Amino acid sequence: MSSLPEIFSPDGPLAQGIAGYRVRAQQVEMAERIAAAIHKHEVFIAEAGTGTGKTFAYLVPALRSGGKVIVSTGTKTLQDQLFNKDLPMVRAALKAPVRIALLKGRANYVCPYHLERSLADGRFLSREDAADARRIAVFAKTTQTGDKAECIEVNENSPVWNSATSTRDNCLGQDCPDYRDCFVMAARREAMAADLLVVNHHLFFADVMLRDEGMAELLPACNTVIFDEAHQLPEVATLFFGDSVSTAQFLDLARDARAEGLANARDCLDLPVLSKAMEKAARDLRLAVGLDAGRFAYGQLLEKPEFEPALNVLEQETAKFAALLETQAARAEGLEKCWQRATDLQQQLGQWQNPVNPGYVRWAEAYTHSLQLNSTPLDVAGIFRKQMGGHPRAWIFTSATLAVQGKFHHYCAELGLGEPETGCWQSPFDYGEQAVLYAPLGMPDPNAWNYTESVVDAAWPAVKAANGGAFFLCTSLKAMRRTHELLKARLEEEGLDLPLLVQGEGSKNDLLQRFRHLGNAILVGSQSFWEGVDVRGEALSLVVIDKIPFAPPDDPVLSARIEEMKKQGRNAFIEYQLPRAVINVKQGAGRLIRDESDKGVLMICDPRLISKPYGRRVWQSLPPMKRTRELSVVLDFFARR
Repeated sequence: MSSLPEIFSPDGPLAQGIAGYRVRAQQVEMAERIAAAIHKHEVFIAEAGTGTGKTFAYLVPALRSGGKVIVSTGTKTLQDQLFNKDLPMVRAALKAPVRIALLKGRANYVCPYHLERSLADGRFLSREDAADARRIAVFAKTTQTGDKAECIEVNENSPVWNSATSTRDNCLGQDCPDYRDCFVMAARREAMAADLLVVNHHLFFADVMLRDEGMAELLPACNTVIFDEAHQLPEVATLFFGDSVSTAQFLDLARDARAEGLANARDCLDLPVLSKAMEKAARDLRLAVGLDAGRFAYGQLLEKPEFEPALNVLEQETAKFAALLETQAARAEGLEKCWQRATDLQQQLGQWQNPVNPGYVRWAEAYTHSLQLNSTPLDVAGIFRKQMGGHPRAWIFTSATLAVQGKFHHYCAELGLGEPETGCWQSPFDYGEQAVLYAPLGMPDPNAWNYTESVVDAAWPAVKAANGGAFFLCTSLKAMRRTHELLKARLEEEGLDLPLLVQGEGSKNDLLQRFRHLGNAILVGSQSFWEGVDVRGEALSLVVIDKIPFAPPDDPVLSARIEEMKKQGRNAFIEYQLPRAVINVKQGAGRLIRDESDKGVLMICDPRLISKPYGRRVWQSLPPMKRTRELSVVLDFFARR
């Protein structure tokens, strides 16, 4: 076996096997530190700036480790790229005899049983949905994996996927007549047999949660866990270590129970009646919090006069329905499963209403058609640390954004990692030459009524000088819509032919494809465009951030955490809110320079960057760009480009 420096050298296997490969000192150093951590079963945290080549830096030691490795990514898009492109490329270059597999959550795989039921019921609302269902049926007969990402004829957001896939609630398991052809089970068998398995954070934590029930499949056998995009972990862990129950689950249960009743219990005339009563109670609970989508603290819910009565009615109707289903359960596996689901949902509602754990905060999120009741831990550090215990294994955390001014205290505290080994590698790009950080003069207070107008006014000359190729990253949906409105008016006023795109006009991937292809477009987005976006060249040369992205203080979980930290005599702003905002700014800034030839301007409009003492912590955490407050410097920069 070659040593790591040999593998990464100018005439090593990577250079010979991968077109465009170039040696980077940071990459070799990072790979050596990761290999050492894997060997010693240690925790290691690595921040690697854009262009360091962190993917190869962890894949090479992972493929050479000899043990079972789980690589967990932040998104399914990155998961697919890793499995279909990066991993096979590195494996082939190293000639490593390593068996690899990809595993996603069950909602990503076609379920033959539920697909067949849905086709037989004809439960589709439109012609387009019925056509999608037929396309999925054809795909199900020809696919090897059943992974919906491969079914390109049907949009990933088509409502039909809900009827063509299973959930943990409605899967019949070994009692399913199609168990032998189950794509989920086939993917899991592959995962168990693989030496290196690619999952995503959601699936990883779903498995970790099963560990307490003795059901976890992935973790027990593995020697190394590598988290890419590890900055997302505190958020995902919070989601999974809590509990939630949604009105959508009651609607799904009612629908599935009616389908099972038609097939196996036509003489049970009360079944459709009681299922509809439970369905109505679930819809009424959603309406009890008002029409608008949003997040509500438990106290706010209690102030709504219709909320508690609606919650009690839903609990009563679910109990009645569960009692009826119990009488029919012996008639078919599907009916028995529905009875179990009804009992579970009744229990979950009860637990949410009468919590036993004091370290949790209760709140609800209203979506357009559903209401989700959540119970969230205020602190995930203890729970996460417990999950890392037991079998000795290496834990590697890597991302382009984990540190605040080169330190990892905040991140380690959030996940309970103690004081592990850490490494921080700057991007190899020449930011002093390639980029300018521009903080415009004369911006009003971010809470001013006309703040968004001022952002567009200040950014407009730069947009024209760059001839489009601009991202506007907004900290709220309201600001995003207003920014789009104002830019549209400007373009019409001045007769400029620059395409204008806005988040929500299509899927994220769709919008990015159009943005790249157009080459001179302006894209206005909020949260989902701050990270995981890779646009190279002049198609993106101006990134405008409207405000430092502090989480809204009225968010129920955040305000409960702040309250808790205050009780402990801690400074929640400095310890928690500011570090999170810095990491988010670093993510947004990371969209700008993606390779050695990129040039661009990062414009942060928020005056607090300069006027507040904490603003220094924000800009000192950014790459070493040339800094200016003068518009003329920006216009010169674009003119010279």
